[in-house]
Amino acid sequence: MQFLLLIYIDEGLLQALPADEYDTLMRGCLQHADALQAQGTLVIAQQLEPVTQARTLRTRQSQARITDGPFAETRELLAGFNLINAADHDEAMRIAQGFPWSRYGSIEVRPLADMDAERQRVGA
Repeated sequence: MQFLLLIYIDEGLLQALPADEYDTLMRGCLQHADALQAQGTLVIAQQLEPVTQARTLRTRQSQARITDGPFAETRELLAGFNLINAADHDEAMRIAQGFPWSRYGSIEVRPLADMDAERQRVGA
């Protein structure tokens, strides 16, 4: 099974860290990701640019509207993601716990849907 680990960060908590402590945290995270990738568990990991670079598209009644920033007002902002392979939800949660980011926000662990089954269901 594949799971997406959505990394949400409270920017205030991260900004409060001294620069060298943040660098140590990020270095450890990258080394952990490299080890997971080497064993075939991590498919891809990507950090996102800050929300100040985001734009949101909404289309209602055939009218497209683009706004700056994220969709919702929240303290925790989507900062990145990891796509992993895991046997089940429990294993995916154990893998998520190996990353430090839940101390500075949260990590949502969500299974990927079977798009081949969906494609077959809708006849696409």
